[in-house]
Amino acid sequence: MTPKAPDTDTYTYTWRGEFENKALNDLHAEGFGHPAEFTDWRTQLTRHSLGWVCARRHDTLVGFVNVAWDGGSHAFVLDTVVSTAARSQGIGAALIKAAAEGARAAGCEWLHVDFEEHLRPFYFEACGFRPTEAGLIAL
Repeated sequence: MTPKAPDTDTYTYTWRGEFENKALNDLHAEGFGHPAEFTDWRTQLTRHSLGWVCARRHDTLVGFVNVAWDGGSHAFVLDTVVSTAARSQGIGAALIKAAAEGARAAGCEWLHVDFEEHLRPFYFEACGFRPTEAGLIAL
């Protein structure tokens, strides 16, 4: 599955881009199928993340990815989301590419991701991740 290349005249990708909490809460709720909440994303990301990437079509937030890190060489992709109307246009892969570039520029050597099985083709084929051994404890 190779996504269509995004129209670069229409979509912009910004490392540590500006956003409104409401817009990100609404996008997150749509993408992950839960009711809209009020998360203070601005404070949370500023406090805990290496960076994030915002995808916009004109002035509308249509995609987002958070890049957490360990303060050293490892960065972690979280909350990758694209609005329903903007899916299957390569926006998710472009978000991951921009996240990798931002993490690399910050001196990270590794970019990790956890995902549900149905997202395997996206992360491995469209984004270039490779499988690794990992462990998980449900808390």
